[in-house]
Amino acid sequence: MGSGCGFLDYDADGWQDILLINGMDWPGHQKQRSTLRLYRNNRNGSFTDVTRAAGLDLEMYGMGVAVGDYNNDGFPDILITCVGQNRLFRNTGKGSFVDVTQKSGLGGRQALSTSALWFDYDRDGLLDLFVCNYVKWSPEHDVFCSLDGKHKSYCTPEAYRGETSWLFHNRGDGTFEDVTARSGIFDSSSKALGVAMLDYDHDGWPDLLVANDTQPNKLYRNLQNGTFRDIGMDAGIALSTEGKARAGMGIDTGDFTNSGTAGIAITNFDNEMIGLYREVKKGVYEDISTQSGVGLASKNSLGFGCAFFDANLDGFLDLAVANGHIDDTVRNIRGNVGYAQPPQLFLNDGKGIFHDVAPEAGAEFAQSKVGRGVACGDFDRDGDVDLLITTNNGPAYLYRNNQSAGNHSIRFKLTGTKSNRDAIGAEIRIEAGGVTQSRMVKSGSSYLSQSELPVTFGVGKRDQIDRVVILWPSGRSEEFKNLSAGKVYECVEAQGIKALAGF
Repeated sequence: MGSGCGFLDYDADGWQDILLINGMDWPGHQKQRSTLRLYRNNRNGSFTDVTRAAGLDLEMYGMGVAVGDYNNDGFPDILITCVGQNRLFRNTGKGSFVDVTQKSGLGGRQALSTSALWFDYDRDGLLDLFVCNYVKWSPEHDVFCSLDGKHKSYCTPEAYRGETSWLFHNRGDGTFEDVTARSGIFDSSSKALGVAMLDYDHDGWPDLLVANDTQPNKLYRNLQNGTFRDIGMDAGIALSTEGKARAGMGIDTGDFTNSGTAGIAITNFDNEMIGLYREVKKGVYEDISTQSGVGLASKNSLGFGCAFFDANLDGFLDLAVANGHIDDTVRNIRGNVGYAQPPQLFLNDGKGIFHDVAPEAGAEFAQSKVGRGVACGDFDRDGDVDLLITTNNGPAYLYRNNQSAGNHSIRFKLTGTKSNRDAIGAEIRIEAGGVTQSRMVKSGSSYLSQSELPVTFGVGKRDQIDRVVILWPSGRSEEFKNLSAGKVYECVEAQGIKALAGF
């Protein structure tokens, strides 16, 4: 099922580093040592493995990663989800990490955890933690499933009971409190694989979307009092258009229509199509995957990680999807579906139609692979967004975006003061030439993976934008006008904006 990956600037030098999550061999089946892998960006297109020096040379059955500065010290911390005990690593700020799982209060919980994200649900300036859990499973309670009655194969999730996701409140003293039950998040029927944040009702409080496998998807509306209510069914995202729960895997949110409201992408099993949702009236979504061109193109694929990003910097969000089956014998059963599958890159034409251009995006990119995680980040600081993809029992792939249309971008790196330091949950809106775009600073999304926190807008051939409005998680709003394209701007809450040197 795994595993994921992440872009993070762990040493705060302004360059995105890479973290790869790995599993480990089961007890009694040791064939190799497999640890996390942290790669420092050398600022010249290459990376150095610094796993051991960073204190991350540790074995665990890792699944996913969420990056966030939970103690507001200026250095990103990492939460690794696992089969078994999840692990929290605090960044020392000196190039290394310390395991604070037990000290933080996150210890003593065994589960099959998947995706996770950091967000400040009560807007107190401290990042809280949401963790997806899949099903109640352990080696001792494994169910034997078989396609031919002889050989063990993958079981559908229906073979196991669900497991609630978890919500942890940040106390501000380095510890977390489990508020799953009293927050309204508790749901033992969930089989959660992906989670994304958005502000679906535009009230300034972060809401959560959870992609469930064979169970209805959830939209947890933030009630602004420390509790949430699931309104997924009312919002139209819980089930397929036929009223069935699909096998939700990865999930992302993004304003792909430039309407000011985030749309939603959810990857599903083969023969189910990607769900692509846009708001049709306040708080209600419609699945437009078929008419958008995404549906039929994804019908024979099993999607995992997905991410909205503006690949060609034309001002409209595109969609990248990693595909790969879970059954390596699937071609014997279904001839048109393989185990390894090519990823997809859906370009948005700005008129509501997406075209899969993966075959034209480079021969290496289009090669079939057993894809899982997807993360986005501008690792070479050339202004366009690059892609990182992980595979099951195979290598990770880093794809540099050689955007050739001559389009420009403008990037923003936000630092909160009253808000959480990462400014996770902040909404950025830019206006240029009569077109308005919006993005949110996000943790989580995709599948088991974490994209970079700086935000990139494509502005086409424009040399500047007319204005940018930043809506901070604290409720503060700031506006700046006439900013030049081709630059990265650092904005510190209540302290103004400046272009960073060296870009």
